[in-house]
Amino acid sequence: MIFILPLLPNFKEKTMKKKKIMITGAGSGLGKGTAIGLAKEGHTVIAATHTWEQMSRFIEETKDKEYEENLEFIKLDILDMMDCEKAWEYDIDILVNNAGIGHTGPIAEIPVGLIREVMETNVFSTLEFSQPIIRNMVEKGKGKIVFLSSIAGLATHPFLGPYNASKHALEVIAQCLRDELQPIGITVATINPGPFETGFNDRMYDTYKQWFDSDLHFTPKKPIEKAAKKMAENQFDPQEMIAKMVEIIPQDKHLFRTVFPKDMANDCQEYQERQYGIKTDTVDKSKK
Repeated sequence: MIFILPLLPNFKEKTMKKKKIMITGAGSGLGKGTAIGLAKEGHTVIAATHTWEQMSRFIEETKDKEYEENLEFIKLDILDMMDCEKAWEYDIDILVNNAGIGHTGPIAEIPVGLIREVMETNVFSTLEFSQPIIRNMVEKGKGKIVFLSSIAGLATHPFLGPYNASKHALEVIAQCLRDELQPIGITVATINPGPFETGFNDRMYDTYKQWFDSDLHFTPKKPIEKAAKKMAENQFDPQEMIAKMVEIIPQDKHLFRTVFPKDMANDCQEYQERQYGIKTDTVDKSKK
């Protein structure tokens, strides 16, 4: 008599494969927290910090931690070609484009050079840094690119024009890359955080003070201060966003766009729909 043994489930296949992940802008905030979180999960993380000081601090803070061996550190200013060339030597599974900056102020009066600065970091240099890595992934036939966008890429906010513009542009780039690369095996995704209390938003809203002069500019100062105060008072615990990023980044399949907190996805959709009904002589009441 022949006994046929039932096939046992392959638990090894169900376990997520550990990935080699590079995170830009990993010297602070969400990038730093996510690098630590992914390392704790057993992934190999190349934490790319903007400055040497950030790197030294990060190394010291993670010394003798149980996940220390899963972290590797590099200095990476994505505007510095020497830094980029060094980073391009790594063969990685996932690139997380987290590096970014922001400037604030009335878009009709902000020095255009500041807008160029934001676009250069958040859009042009981000894409330029990604391209050689994408080429390497195409040659391997697999890989994943994640762009840290923002809800600012899906809606606008008063006096946040330069940052809004850069993140809207990044959304378009990510969508085009998705459509062009998905057929050849490369995954592209965005993560769109709401306002989290990492210090980034507060610093960004302070930047207008460097150039704005009430005696020279026609925009009243009070609405700018009101917008900054509203942002400062309505931020979330960054650990919640970090946990979501640690969950999403290594996955092979998930939504193209991850908006978090989830409720803000509905807010962004409602914002987009509302734009089709606003007339030229109508004020968007949600922006008051």
